[in-house]
Amino acid sequence: MNFYTTILGSGAALPTTARHCSGQMVNINGFRVLLDCGENTQTQIRVYHQRLLSCSLICITHLHGDHFFGLPGIVSSMHLCGRREPLDIYAPAGIAHAMQTIMAVSGSHIDFETRYHELTHTEGSLPVFENNLCRIHAFPLVHSVPTYGYLIEEKPRGKNPARRYAYCTDTAYTETILPHIQGVNLLCLESTFNNAFASIAAEKLHCTASQAATLALKADAKQLLLTHISARYKEPESLLSEATTIFPNTLLATDGAQVEVHY
Repeated sequence: MNFYTTILGSGAALPTTARHCSGQMVNINGFRVLLDCGENTQTQIRVYHQRLLSCSLICITHLHGDHFFGLPGIVSSMHLCGRREPLDIYAPAGIAHAMQTIMAVSGSHIDFETRYHELTHTEGSLPVFENNLCRIHAFPLVHSVPTYGYLIEEKPRGKNPARRYAYCTDTAYTETILPHIQGVNLLCLESTFNNAFASIAAEKLHCTASQAATLALKADAKQLLLTHISARYKEPESLLSEATTIFPNTLLATDGAQVEVHY
């Protein structure tokens, strides 16, 4: 595999022993991007044999704790492990203030440059990063605080077409994201609840598994990966069953799994 994601955390707000808070390490032909950084992400990086210092970029979807409370620890550990290269962090506005406050209050000293790129656009897609291996765009989702999905597109090599991976969590059901995820090879979309909790999903601006599958179908995605699973589901097969009824090529994220972005 040369374009794949390692699931570090597939749970929702309340972590469990089976599912930690949101986090994924994406490898694009050797270039590594951390998507979200919930509590305990750095431990998961070690458990699943990822290389902490090889992470070149961090993209945070939003500033709810289960998506960024692990960030101070990651940055501190990078310092302790001798990182000297700058670290770029993309996140909604407020991330710089939050991180600088935590580092100041804790008396932490970091020997490398942390560059915060704060996202403020409310519509459309914004290019946030590009190198010789990939391009990354951010686009707004619909949640209770400013939230962004990320589209990672590898650059084509030889005769192979470019593969695309879209990561979308947390969000209510919204078809405004369809232009940004159209035809992606792998769509990772939150599915916090099953249909029995559809009213709660709507109230809390989350998706059900059926809604995630509907978006995958309308986007003509090649494969769907369900994540952000509520702690109430000890055996979340009902989520997978509801999704596959609508979109058969669906996987359920589990901590530690490596999921390839197929052609």
